[in-house]
Amino acid sequence: MPSTTQQIMDTAQQAGKLLADHPAVEKYRQAQQAVTQDPDATRLLAEFERQLETLSRAQQMGQGISDTQRQQFEALQLQISSHLRIKALNMAQVDFVDLLRKITQEIHKPIAALLGESGGSAAN
Repeated sequence: MPSTTQQIMDTAQQAGKLLADHPAVEKYRQAQQAVTQDPDATRLLAEFERQLETLSRAQQMGQGISDTQRQQFEALQLQISSHLRIKALNMAQVDFVDLLRKITQEIHKPIAALLGESGGSAAN
């Protein structure tokens, strides 16, 4: 008997609830909160966004990026990469995204197998 859309949606909702209780999600949430509550981390990330926007706008207008701008941006990236709370957030994000990737792969396996058996090409 074929699956109904509602059955698939119900199962997806159950999977979402399971995912919400996974330690990787909690670790990611806590890391986000720690960065949000850290004035230095918040300042660094806001400055990064500001500089990124400025450089992007300059490139869109056909202007080059000066050596000073590039050096300032690289120095800011170094500060961000060495900030402990931002580093913890990045690691938690990698774990979270990896979990989502694994889930997506598991969802695609039966479909890929079915398409592979019927002569279609399976793309992941």
